[in-house]
This record gives sequence, C-alpha cells and structure tokens, in this order.
Amino acid sequence: MIEVILPDGSTLELEENSTLEDAAYKIGTGLGDATVAGKINSELAAKEETVTDGDKIEIITPQSSEYIDVLRHSTAHVFAQALKRLKPGAKLTIGPWTDQGFYYDIETQESLEKEDLQEIETEMQKIIEEDLEIERIELSREEAEEFYQENEYKLDILNEEASNKDQRSSQDGSSESEPSEDKVSFYQQGEFKDLCKGPHVSSTGEIEAFKLLEIAGAYWRGDEENQMLTRVYGTAFDSEKDLQAFLEKKEEAAKRDHRKIGQEMDLFSIPEVTGPGLPLYHPAGKTVLNELQAFVDELNADQDYRFVETPHLFKTELWKESGHYQNYKDDMFLLEVGEDEYGLKPMNCPGHATIFNQQSWSYKDLPVRYSENGKVYRKEQRGELSGLSRVWAFTIDDAHLFVRPDQIKEEILTVMDNINKVLDTFGMEAEYFLATRPEKSMGSDEIWDNAENALRDVLKELELDYGVEEGDGAFYGPKIDIAFTDALGRNWDGPTVQIDFNMPERFDLTYTTEDNTEERPVMIHRALYGSYERFLMILIEQFEGRFPTWLAPEQVRILPVSDDNLEYAETLKKELSDFRVEIEDRSWTVGKKIQNAHDDRVPYMIIVGDNEEEASEISVRDRFENEDRGFTVEEFRTHLEEEVDEKSLRPDFLN
Repeated sequence: MIEVILPDGSTLELEENSTLEDAAYKIGTGLGDATVAGKINSELAAKEETVTDGDKIEIITPQSSEYIDVLRHSTAHVFAQALKRLKPGAKLTIGPWTDQGFYYDIETQESLEKEDLQEIETEMQKIIEEDLEIERIELSREEAEEFYQENEYKLDILNEEASNKDQRSSQDGSSESEPSEDKVSFYQQGEFKDLCKGPHVSSTGEIEAFKLLEIAGAYWRGDEENQMLTRVYGTAFDSEKDLQAFLEKKEEAAKRDHRKIGQEMDLFSIPEVTGPGLPLYHPAGKTVLNELQAFVDELNADQDYRFVETPHLFKTELWKESGHYQNYKDDMFLLEVGEDEYGLKPMNCPGHATIFNQQSWSYKDLPVRYSENGKVYRKEQRGELSGLSRVWAFTIDDAHLFVRPDQIKEEILTVMDNINKVLDTFGMEAEYFLATRPEKSMGSDEIWDNAENALRDVLKELELDYGVEEGDGAFYGPKIDIAFTDALGRNWDGPTVQIDFNMPERFDLTYTTEDNTEERPVMIHRALYGSYERFLMILIEQFEGRFPTWLAPEQVRILPVSDDNLEYAETLKKELSDFRVEIEDRSWTVGKKIQNAHDDRVPYMIIVGDNEEEASEISVRDRFENEDRGFTVEEFRTHLEEEVDEKSLRPDFLN
C-alpha cells in the first residue's frame, strides 16, 4: 500500500500502481465520476497517471479553475484532427495549452493563410458535433516510431523523452525499463491519434466555444537554426459568453497595442537594419523615459541611494566569479578581444558588488545603497522577441543594497513602500508572488530557508495576499515578484525584491562589526519598475497613449486661428516655457488642428484668435473634448504646475 497527500493535508491510502482516477473514486463515487484530470506535486496530469507514495495530489473536475486548460488542450487536438482531414500532408509537432488558449506548430506542404482558418473552424465544429470519445492509449516505443516514421518532429520528441528517461534512471540508480514497460501515451479520437501525455476531456462534444485567432511563424524548438514552422493560435471556453468577452477584450488590446501606438506617436522603432530586440527611442519616447527616470531617481535620492555607473561589458572572469557564467552563459552575448573573453552584462549586480569591494566598511556605514539605470543585454530567442515587452537590450532601474542581517526586514519594507508609491502614482493594481529556490541554484539549504523566511515575514507584516512560485527564484536567492495589472486585467512582470546571501560570499564582501570581527553583508537586489522597456510598454497600453500631463511628450499645443495670431502664440509659448509646448503653425482650419492634436493625444490645446489676443486671454480644450474660454495664461500655468507636481493621472483643468 502507498499513501498520498490531499490538498487539506490529510492522507489517503491506496494500492500500489493506483491512478489519480482511482484516488478520486476512493474519496467518493461522485468525485470519481466527475474527474477530468488531476495534479501530482502541483503538475497537471492525466487522470490515468499513476501516483506514488508521498505524492501530493489534487483532483480536477469541470468546476476546477484548471479545467479550462484541459479543455483548451483538447481543442488543440480537435484543430490538429481537422487540419489533417483538410491537409493530410501536414506534419504536426507540438500543441500545448496556454494562458490565453492554445497553439499548434505544424509544417505544411502549402502555405497556410489566415483566410484558411474559417474552413478549419468549420471542420472542427463537425468533429465537435460528432462527439468523439477521447481515449488514452499506449503504444510501444517501436510502434510509436513506426507510426511517425515520416514525421521527424515527433521522432525528435520521442528520442528526447527516451533520453530524459535514461538520464533519470541513471541519476536515481534504477535499472532500465523492461521492453514491455517502455510505453508512450497517445490520445485517440475517431480516426485521429496524437502523441500526448494529456490530460484531455472525455469527448470532443464537451467543447462549447472556440475560435482560431491568428497565424505566425515559429522555429522548431525555438532555435532559429531549425526549420521555420507555421504556428496557429486559438482559444476555447466552456461558454459562448466567456468566448465573446475574451474576443472583445482582445479587440480592445489590439487598439492599445504599444507597437501600433508607438508608431503613431513616434515614440520608438525597432528597425530590422539595427538588429532584432534593439529598440531606438525617438525624441518623444526619450522624453517619457526621462520623466520616468527622474521620478524613480527622486525616490532613490529620498532614501539616500548613491548613484553609480558600470560599463556595458566585463571580462568573463567577473561573470565566473558571480556565478552568471555558469548559470547564464547561454543567455549572454560573448565576444573575444585578443586572448580575453568578454560578455555584455546581463545584470548590473556584479559591477555593484565590485564597487562595494573597493574599500573597507564598518557596521556603522551600512546600509550602503547603490542605484543605476543600467543597460543590460540578454540573448532571447528571436521568436520570443515582441515589441518592448521582450527585447535584447533593456534598462533596469536597478539598485543593490548591502546591509547587516538585522537591517534586512526594515530595508525590504522601505523598498516595498517605494513600490507602492509607483503603483499609486500610475493608478495600477498588482499581484504579489514569492519565488522560491530553483533547481539550478547556488548556496546551502540553510541560506535559502533564511532568505525565504525573511521575505515571507515582510509579506505577512504588510498583510499582502501572495502566491508562491515554486522554483522560480533567481539562481542566487529567492525574491518577491510584483506583477502589474493593467487596464485590461492583464498581468505583467514588474518590480522585484531579491535577497542574496550568495554573491557576498562569492565576492568575499565584508564589513567590520562592533567587536572588530569581519562579517559578510547581505545583498538585496531591487527594481521599482522592472525594466524601463516593459514598463513603458505597460504605460502605453494602460493609457492608450494618452499619458498623464506630467509624462506626456507634448503637454500643450497652441492652435492659432490664423497666421495673424502666430506672434501671440509665440508669446504664450515663452510664458509656458517650463512645459513642453508646441505651436501648430500649418495653414489648416481650426477644426483640422484640433483633430490632429486629438490624434496625437496631446493633453491640452490652447486656441487663440483675435478675440483672445485682444483680451490677453486663452481658450483651453482638453483631449476629452472639454472646452472653455476666458482664462489668463497665468491661471493656466499655475494649474499646470500643480497638475505636474502632483502627477495627476488625467488632465483636470476643465473638470
């Protein structure tokens, strides 16, 4: 007999070789009948999967939040079946579910266009109406290889799975499986079957609402040296209502797409000639970045951070000393200079640790806080690059604190307070996560336990609800990750606070204690935005390009009614010289000038004609189409000063 652990911490006794479904029936017949899938040690698994002694298990039913993942996985198989009916020569590769739906990578003998998706959807609907049973079957490895003898992608998956199995057997000392036990799982529905671990719903008829969304290119295994495949994205929901709500939100997201708005507002570009993932910031975009930097620099100055600067590359001896070379080499840009190897920096922390190490420190000197808006470089796969959300070159509002152990909690609480100031200033909600030790990491269990407990204490003291991201910490220490929630309810990686006991050890960092002994400081890594690139992307989409006045590239546009009013417009611009003001001097009608300023998302327009000039007044219009007249420029300037200083979220002079 074996024992498994249920979500409430109780145990359930089962016979050896029992499945998740067996466990569900042992708990109760109703639960067994409703079982769709399960979790084994937090990993989603098919209900037919065998459990072992000590496993933590959870049963998934149609009422579980994970049910949608199972439904989407099954919809991916329905897509693949429909595609094979219409294009028998297509080669299937992988088709996983995602947070938004699913995708399937395929190789086709003929090009697949977006116009073809409707025909595939029609065939998918037929398969759903056929209500085909989705059945898990097992084939011997030899049978599986024979089935896929003309599909090199599936053979690659089979070979990788066999290699991983052999490696696991070697690591745990177990003997190789008997040939009769060397089985692989498939799922079959009607005439279609596909190599898959599951889980899936019981029949195609359970799929209520689905939609194929778009077509893109993707390299096999994400490696640009491999074959380019066609990736079809889709989604599925358990109700038509939920699907329509998703499609409406997707349409709204397309309107807010930062790449589209960035081009319209001339904020940035990523031309092919400069290289992928290497954004160029135009004057308007750089203006926004300057304001963001000034804000975070002000927060840092208030907390007595010392500003430092490090170069873009170092000899790899530094990266070996920090541990990045061993743990991060594949993500680094490396180059040879003479007989030495250098690497563009993927992180700023080794440079800051080196600066700290250039002098001696007393316990009275700590905490020492270094801040740098540092450019870093990470070699993402080209297929993963996307606008400003994932790039090769990005800037972190980085800081590293060197503290005594008794200062950890207070310093992290102060960092969290600054993060909350960022959230409040930009009107954002957030979700909090504790990321724990990854499989590939440095340091003892005791060090990691102490660091994780310190972060838990902070989260509890602040009374924050948080999730746990098992194994998602940095290789040198655990962290609190904060995800921004934007206007569409989407989460984006943002601020982070990380405790690091390992790097001070590797760099032999010390300070002199009160009793004249040497101790190691604790290193805290923190960023308030995360990266400027991703944060700018979030803000563009959050505000749909309509930045708050303090952040807007152009804050005021003066619209002369005619050329006769240009001189008065120039006078007004000088009186508002503390702000970003432009004059629309093209020979357009006032209506066209107003429309153009609206399209450019300028917070305020000042309209001046003969009447305003004679009265030394201005008419003011905001981008929400509120308009009033009879103001003095002094009244308007005083309001602008207050609005910018207070970092108001929207223009409110006329509200």
